[in-house]
Amino acid sequence: MFLGEYQHSIDDKGRIIIPAKFRDALGTDFIVTRGLDSCLFVYPREEWAQLEQRLRALPSMAANARAFSRLLFSGASEGEWDKQGRVNLPNHLRDYAKLDKECTIIGVSTRVEIWDKATWEAYSHASEESFNEIAEKLVDFDFHF
Repeated sequence: MFLGEYQHSIDDKGRIIIPAKFRDALGTDFIVTRGLDSCLFVYPREEWAQLEQRLRALPSMAANARAFSRLLFSGASEGEWDKQGRVNLPNHLRDYAKLDKECTIIGVSTRVEIWDKATWEAYSHASEESFNEIAEKLVDFDFHF
């Protein structure tokens, strides 16, 4: 399980250090792809395989299912650690998430997310203000605390 929030920088070559406990849980075989809300998602291979199975189950005749699958898979890249525990983020993914220098890396249960620091701060602040309202709406999904 991935938990927590960390601050790191991207170097001039597009590499970022992922926290050691996240690296350990991701293992040596992981996927980086476009995420939602202008961030990147990083999945361990096992979680990626489960996501792929769920996406395959969607109706291929549904335009939204096709579009989502295309964007998720076409943006995906197999991750690889260098000796310093950094991963190189491809240009198209850095551009998508507007990653320049300062980043926030967060754990979200089954995945890691990489955010531009300012984007994360704005998103987090807005979400904190409506945290109770968001929790109440989860009841619509039959979710209870």
